Amino acid sequence: MIMQGSSFRIHRLAFALGALLLASGGAHAASTLAPWVGSWATAQKPIGDASPTGKTLRHIVHTSIGGTSARVHLTNAYGDGPVTISDIHLAVSAGGSSVRPETDHLLTVGGQSTVTLAPGQEVDTDGVDMAIPALTDVAISFYVPQAPAALTGHDFSGQTRYDATGDVAGQATINAAASQNYVFVSNLDVQGPAPQGAVVLLGASISNGDGSSFNGNRRWSNDLAARLAAAGKNVGVIDEGISGNALLHDGSGPSAANRFDHDVLSQPGARWVVFSDDPINDLGGRPVPSADALIAAEKSLIDRAHAQGFKFLCSTLTPFQGSGGWSPDGETARGAINAFIRGTDSGCDGVVDQDLATHDPANPTQYLPAYDSGDHLHPNDAGHQAIANAVNLDLFTPPSLPAITAPAGCGSLAPGEGILPGQSLTSCGGGYHLDLQTDSNTVLYKASGASIWVAWTYNKGAGELRMDPDGNLVVYGALGTKLWQSNSGGHANARLFVQDDGNTVIYDDNGPIWNTGTAGQ
Repeated sequence: MIMQGSSFRIHRLAFALGALLLASGGAHAASTLAPWVGSWATAQKPIGDASPTGKTLRHIVHTSIGGTSARVHLTNAYGDGPVTISDIHLAVSAGGSSVRPETDHLLTVGGQSTVTLAPGQEVDTDGVDMAIPALTDVAISFYVPQAPAALTGHDFSGQTRYDATGDVAGQATINAAASQNYVFVSNLDVQGPAPQGAVVLLGASISNGDGSSFNGNRRWSNDLAARLAAAGKNVGVIDEGISGNALLHDGSGPSAANRFDHDVLSQPGARWVVFSDDPINDLGGRPVPSADALIAAEKSLIDRAHAQGFKFLCSTLTPFQGSGGWSPDGETARGAINAFIRGTDSGCDGVVDQDLATHDPANPTQYLPAYDSGDHLHPNDAGHQAIANAVNLDLFTPPSLPAITAPAGCGSLAPGEGILPGQSLTSCGGGYHLDLQTDSNTVLYKASGASIWVAWTYNKGAGELRMDPDGNLVVYGALGTKLWQSNSGGHANARLFVQDDGNTVIYDDNGPIWNTGTAGQ
């Protein structure tokens, strides 16, 4: 069967094809080749909140890694109408609703100061050169002239948001009402020297930081970021926890299984994922699902992560006896899941033993009292620190790319051959060429310059285009994960050909197995 290629990061708002094929043309100077890495993020779902129409929202976010360029990700993923966002500012917080004015930068989207997102759309702002300190509160401010009734955001934020009437986003200090929840903003990404990638924490309320001090940045994600920085590891921490989230079913946001592509595999610079506490909410439901069902679902996530070059770190489940959702059946299942995770055939690339780190040795189905927030379900600050301390930092190794050799012949790639950014593979007759551009996009062109196929890897930090020995054509990011792939693995000795009929085809010994579908163009 001939397969078309696939990209798993399609949630980013696509601009016109012609614009994507060009190098960055805006006033900003951030690199389109250097990888973007997440410094802060929060998972999105439909939320209830007061209408932000006509208001400036100032969100305070706590960075993990720092950088020399920055961008923000805006979202209307769950909106029932368009949202207009304008006058977007990024600055270091001065505390409360104030920012340090000398750090303030205006952000644009496609060179414009205002953007309207249709329902379901998301977009990255243009990158801007500015110093983003590590482990620091940063303010993301913008004005909302128009908002839908259904809001996209993140509740139980553990952080104050500041709302002011009118457009005052560029002011250093605003007269604002204190609120909560992140609305229309989900990510702060950075570029900087020697990035090692990011780790995504996928989970529920414990990952979200519930039980930790409000405005204290004492979530275990914050504590892990501090440990990584102290160890000299330039690894971003992306917190994708949603309070009430589950593994098997939607409810408080899409289930972990249903949001895995968006919230893990699509995160900028991500190389690792820690799967945390979602199954606790499954076990707190009725009827209690079987351990086998939850283990099978986690195995599926492991396979999906490995297919994209991610390392998957499993977490044992923390104790929760004494909370309203606890039951003997749930406790039995928790024990079986933890035994699976600690076993040698789990497929996990590492284990974060949250259970061992937090349970009371005298009563192992309960939290150690010093780590209990009081509800017997969530850890307090000390408990969050204990979880962060349970993460083996040796698992976070520098990135590497598979070795490639230059193409030996015209218009073809044999196993192990590839091209680097700025290089092309030209058909033997010269009529077509496949380019890995310096803006990271992968594009098939006619000799006239017209583009006829694109892999949509623009501005994603591509490192190489490689024909893997198993027959899979892969655009590898500079951090080693797969940005795009043809999904044609399992065919040893396969070769790629840029043909003079306009098609680019992968053949194995039995015939074609993948193509761009561009013959005759």
